[in-house]
Amino acid sequence: MKLYKKLFLGLAACMSFASCSDWLDINVDPNTPTAESAQYQNRLPWCQFYLSHGYMIVSSNTTYYCGQIAAPTGSQQMGATRWNLNAANRANNGQQWFLVPCASNLKDLYDKAMAAEAYHYAGAAKFMRAFGFMEMTDLYGELPYTEALSESVAPRYDTGKTIFLGCIAELEEAIELFQRDQSVSAAPLSVGDSWNDGDVNKWLKMCYLLKARWLNHLTKKQAGSYKDGKYDAAEILSCLNKAQQSNSDNTLIRHTDTNGSTHDVQGWNETVDYSALFSTVGMNNNRYYVTATFYENLTNFGGYGVEDPRADKFIPWARSVKSAGTLPEIKWSDDGRWRRSMGVDLQTNILSNSGPFALSYNNTTNSWYCNTTKEERLGDTIYVQGRCGSKGYNSNKDMLFRMYATNDASALSGVFHTRASSPTAMASYAEACFIKAEVLFRQGDKPGAYTAYKEGVKANIEFVNDQLNTWITEDATLASCPSFTPMKQADIDNFLNNGLGAAADITLGKIMTQKQTAMLFTLEQWNDMRRLDYNTEYFLNWNKPYEYRNTPTYWTYVPQDKYPRRWKQASYETDFNFENLKAIGSEVPGALDLPVGVGEGAWYNSDQIWTLPIWWDSNQE
Repeated sequence: MKLYKKLFLGLAACMSFASCSDWLDINVDPNTPTAESAQYQNRLPWCQFYLSHGYMIVSSNTTYYCGQIAAPTGSQQMGATRWNLNAANRANNGQQWFLVPCASNLKDLYDKAMAAEAYHYAGAAKFMRAFGFMEMTDLYGELPYTEALSESVAPRYDTGKTIFLGCIAELEEAIELFQRDQSVSAAPLSVGDSWNDGDVNKWLKMCYLLKARWLNHLTKKQAGSYKDGKYDAAEILSCLNKAQQSNSDNTLIRHTDTNGSTHDVQGWNETVDYSALFSTVGMNNNRYYVTATFYENLTNFGGYGVEDPRADKFIPWARSVKSAGTLPEIKWSDDGRWRRSMGVDLQTNILSNSGPFALSYNNTTNSWYCNTTKEERLGDTIYVQGRCGSKGYNSNKDMLFRMYATNDASALSGVFHTRASSPTAMASYAEACFIKAEVLFRQGDKPGAYTAYKEGVKANIEFVNDQLNTWITEDATLASCPSFTPMKQADIDNFLNNGLGAAADITLGKIMTQKQTAMLFTLEQWNDMRRLDYNTEYFLNWNKPYEYRNTPTYWTYVPQDKYPRRWKQASYETDFNFENLKAIGSEVPGALDLPVGVGEGAWYNSDQIWTLPIWWDSNQE
């Protein structure tokens, strides 16, 4: 609740400052804060909200490129699932959510904080600017950075290298500012901080994790100093020594399910309390199915025959009753009242053959069916969608989604990541462990890599279990649903000891696949797949989707020998800043070699713009 109280109080405070203006000044709206009236401690929670919300909206699309979940509907998610790239991006959302409500406030936040010697607020401003612009270059490659948010109506573009190194420098400034003592007259960071409740040590650890994350993107560069844009393993490990050392150091946004009165006035005008992933995925029909890839990695990782205890939490369930025709491979709850979904095989034509067809429920016979005459789709009842319910937004009696609100037999469990109150991890110990495991593996230290790898899996399991315990504490009736039941320690220990392999057989593929499992719905999934060139040795049980491999029109945007590497620029840039966008092309290796569509005349309008590597995803100097 701290996040939403701070957002509400910050908005109220800003409004009260604006209303103190002379009532005769008819050119000032008394109900709207101005740059002069808004104080730094009141800006911070709103900037945090839009930064994190925008990041999760982006991640709700890029995750589908990675083949762990699938969506047969929803233009963005469906396009990303199939690798139909022309219909699979949130470019305008990605840019708008950061630049308009967040980044536009950061200079004023920083300047006012520095003037007040409120150095921790200034550090937060620098952190958010670095985070947001690094996200932008991860997506688009080149964009205005040094002139962004200046008085120029057509800011010039910077190269990916300039943006990357600039963001590192801003993050380092944030670290320095967080280490200063604030003036006694400055507002304590806890007044405005909705992420860490003013805990400066958590901010510092988050900064060091982000620095390690970003420097680890440079695996295609030559070894050397990160200050020169080289791969710097020593600096990455040094940062990790100062980053999270346990889950208690995580930066988590704990969302609520109250459907409160405070709305995001510059986004989708939805209530600010619930998770963005609930908005983009969880509340929507047919936006989440586990794939056969994810199912196999959760139920038989590495072929060790030990099920991951997170499987029941990441794979959705339907309340159901066994019948004579029930497939033997379907898992049922101990009481026989819930059945777990099977995985959708993206190496078959199921998506292009109208599947998986959504479940329907016969409220008279209390039975599930698929409302279709297509024979191949009648058996799609084995797939359970990850539709989530909510007490606040949907006014349900609990967090289960019901096809019929008054019929408990028609319930779906939803899934861990996309519920209204699912936590958002801005920085986690698990990620720190996986980065360390990769670096040590590259250095030939298999025992060290294995220890970090296993600790990363353990950290994520414990993070998930912590939230499961929170949910059943809030509503004990949920414990009867396997999706909410906390994992048993015996199952956790069995998986950690027998389901992950040993130091002698550790591979980069095991490390990266477990990292993908732990970091579902983060941009880092796609970042990792790009820098490792979508190598099937590193992402176990994964391959390009059938629809892409068998639909020549999709090859218009991603030819068969290429991969998704970036997003096409947002329409704001191509419509209003196209001269500067056109000009930067001469500084981007490969840009001017892209095939350009008839009459388009610019590299950024090429049908194959999606395949052009961004700076860190290449061996460019």
